[in-house]
Amino acid sequence: MTAVDLAPAEEFEFKPGQGKVLLLACGALAREIVDLIERNRWSGFDLQCLPAKWHNTPERIVPALREKIAAARGRYDAIFVLYGDCGTGGLLDAMLEAEGIQRLEGPHCYAFFSGNAAFAAHADEDITAFFLTDYLARHFDKLIWEGLGLDRHPELLADYFGNYTKIVFLAQTRDPDLATRAEAAARRLGLAYEYRFTGYGELERDLTAQAV
Repeated sequence: MTAVDLAPAEEFEFKPGQGKVLLLACGALAREIVDLIERNRWSGFDLQCLPAKWHNTPERIVPALREKIAAARGRYDAIFVLYGDCGTGGLLDAMLEAEGIQRLEGPHCYAFFSGNAAFAAHADEDITAFFLTDYLARHFDKLIWEGLGLDRHPELLADYFGNYTKIVFLAQTRDPDLATRAEAAARRLGLAYEYRFTGYGELERDLTAQAV
């Protein structure tokens, strides 16, 4: 087998703790970040992730990131945060400005995976859309169905999703299994289903800009 036939992870394996640029990220992006690091053979990054489930308790995100930044000062040449606003109501940006730290551009992962301009262009037609990414499609049962208590209280379905009309699956990879899961999630919620392949969108662009 020649080198050109090898998968990215076989050619280059990401090893945490060796890079000079620290990426502080939402755990929901971990798989995509590592994939991009290995595909592009970026050796300059280190990665630390906060729990993805904190999107349900966004008040925990800013204090935890502040603590991570303080602990990393002096150990890295640069720090880059891979979060959108993610429900912090502007508190994340205020903290990062005070710390002199940049973050990924966009309000949330749906926007930067789609491309912020493209996401904004779809805003009117998507006003009643519930979005899934690869991560959310993979973990729909745990994070959404069980996380919202619908496994125990299915009568709450209308309270949570009564104002939605469709699920839009923003796919980072062309994975038929994930597409099947996303479509099944739409049926389970009684919503229409729409598939959009986005790839890694502006996540890849912004990581490329930070690569050393």
